[in-house]
Amino acid sequence: MLGQRSSPTSPSRTGRSSGARAYAAIASIPPIFATRTAAALHGLPLLADDEKTHVISTADRPGSGYEVVRHRGQLDEDDLTEIGGLRCTSLSRTVADLARTDSRERAVSAADAALRKVAFRAPETYDDDAADGFTDMALAHISPTSVGRAKARWVLTFANGRAQLPGESISRIRLRELGFAPPSLQVPVAGPRGCTYWVDFGLDDADAWGEFDGTSKYRDQTMTGGRSTSEVVEREKRREDWIRGVTKRALVRWGWGDITDAASLGRRLAAFGVRPR
Repeated sequence: MLGQRSSPTSPSRTGRSSGARAYAAIASIPPIFATRTAAALHGLPLLADDEKTHVISTADRPGSGYEVVRHRGQLDEDDLTEIGGLRCTSLSRTVADLARTDSRERAVSAADAALRKVAFRAPETYDDDAADGFTDMALAHISPTSVGRAKARWVLTFANGRAQLPGESISRIRLRELGFAPPSLQVPVAGPRGCTYWVDFGLDDADAWGEFDGTSKYRDQTMTGGRSTSEVVEREKRREDWIRGVTKRALVRWGWGDITDAASLGRRLAAFGVRPR
């Protein structure tokens, strides 16, 4: 469904936030946290932890150290915010900086999550105007002379807050690399007795459904509702059978091991006869 789901990256976010607070306590000049550390403070997902604290400073400050990475950059007052007493780059500036400097997978995952924060409206609705406004703000941080500006613009225009988890964000990248048309995201399917089932991906050009299967839906108590793993699996099977039967479409599941590269996901989909037209 379109509501918030837990992320396997939460421990990394917590660790980075603690590291930022520890560094702020000993720094002679109050730091301004940026990129991955700012992302952690904003609650954005982190796919990898370099165990460093990232700050932004002017060009006359000393360089990076073993545990602290200094990014050069200029800041306007609108580029700053404060979270829990710590100063960091704003959400839009943070996403723009990640889009320029980090990997495409990490940047898209963060941008998708940021759009969810500003555009998701319960119950299960998405504010396209709010999302477009945030994207415009993030794009405004990319100057014509910015290093990585082409990649940043790609990331920010590709981002979509309907993707709920980093695995779904990376799956969208892989589907594009494979030549699929942009999939529909979080598609409602009318279920039995008035309920609604939500499917991660509508692969409309292949007349199929796709679902990213992380482990949290089977193990995370906030998602299982106190049910055992076997009960969750049984519910998922009934749900999947209903969706296939009602829509007459194939439904393919994949996990982290299938999205390491496009070829891996392509093989998984092709095994079920799902290919881009």
